[in-house]
Amino acid sequence: MKLVIDHLEKEFKGKQVIKDASFEFQKGRIYGLLGRNGAGKTTLFNCISKDLSYENGSILLEKEDKLEDYKETDIGLVHATPNVPDFMTGYEFIKFFIDMNQHQMKNIRTPDAYLAKVGIKKEDRHRLMKEYSHGMRNKVQMIATMMIQPPILLLDEPLTSFDVVAAHEVKELILSMKSESVVIFSTHILQLAQDLCDEIVLLHNGELKGIPASRIHDADFESEIVRLLSDEDGGSEDDRN
Repeated sequence: MKLVIDHLEKEFKGKQVIKDASFEFQKGRIYGLLGRNGAGKTTLFNCISKDLSYENGSILLEKEDKLEDYKETDIGLVHATPNVPDFMTGYEFIKFFIDMNQHQMKNIRTPDAYLAKVGIKKEDRHRLMKEYSHGMRNKVQMIATMMIQPPILLLDEPLTSFDVVAAHEVKELILSMKSESVVIFSTHILQLAQDLCDEIVLLHNGELKGIPASRIHDADFESEIVRLLSDEDGGSEDDRN
């Protein structure tokens, strides 16, 4: 299975954010999407998830050598800013999510088991999520998305609000998902991308460019990424990532 982006073009507030971008993301690999602030990473994710339309090009799934459209339910998108209902407890939300999506899930666990996976303590599971910290809300959002194993998993700035233990647990969870999903995450943390990724993809000047996997652990990798992302042509979106 592949996610195929072909000659994608997207304008935002009168500026062309994505310019004739093409890339193929394969199942079984984890891709780190790197780019400067305003490069269009969130815009690209919103195009893939069908939250935004685009002017030209296509985004399709390739299954058994056949390109086809996909449903919004095929996408799991974890936003950098958590989007969970304040009026529900963490336990209630995960239980509701299981009840609504159990037809898509394999090896269904209890809400307690899922919440424990991302380090939500027992005493917090029955508190309203409006009382949760940003990091706790992010954990609930992430486990809810990941437990249905969507064909395409998009993670916008994951792990930035997690403590060391929770970050390790979520890293392991992400690694376990690549066998069944196309996994792409955006990050500003190069070390995180090096630790987790099979391939790095740059979004710069509106275009997508893959960095060979063999380069990821080179001694000069960081300086090379900085050099590539320093080549400006004036293209940008607003101040979103």
